[in-house]
Amino acid sequence: MKELITAGLLFVSSPIELLNEKQIYSSEEHIQCLAVNMYHEARNQGTAGRLAVSAVVMNRVNDRRFPNTVCEVVLQSQMKKSWKTGLPIPIKNRCQFSWYCDGKSDEVKDKESYKKILDFARLMMHNDIKFVDITDGATHYHADYVSPSWAKTKTRTTEIGDHIFYRWEKR
Repeated sequence: MKELITAGLLFVSSPIELLNEKQIYSSEEHIQCLAVNMYHEARNQGTAGRLAVSAVVMNRVNDRRFPNTVCEVVLQSQMKKSWKTGLPIPIKNRCQFSWYCDGKSDEVKDKESYKKILDFARLMMHNDIKFVDITDGATHYHADYVSPSWAKTKTRTTEIGDHIFYRWEKR
């Protein structure tokens, strides 16, 4: 796994490398996956928005219909082989979290915001601290300016910041 040390912070150079290694993720790797997802999905929101986006990740980890680790949930996507390297890469617009396969750079540019988000992710994943799920069990969300077709098949739970949250009812 390639790593970049910047201002004392550890950044994974490519989230796909985490997925490709097929390893048991360390706690720090899961924290980084959660933080990168918060950064791309909710860095412009307050604590409630970041907590809600993270609650969806954790609800998916705990739902048998999704992968069972934070990194695998965050990086879940349909994959194809790269014509350049032959390695698997996500198919554009076929990811659970749009930032991961929207064709734009996933580089963390606002290091100060990321550091705060990383600290928040560490706090969230600390075993002794329990957070209230302010999404009421949501496993999905979307921005309030889009209307995805899947939303009709889910139970709407709440709206926080610019996201609308939904629960996928248990079977």
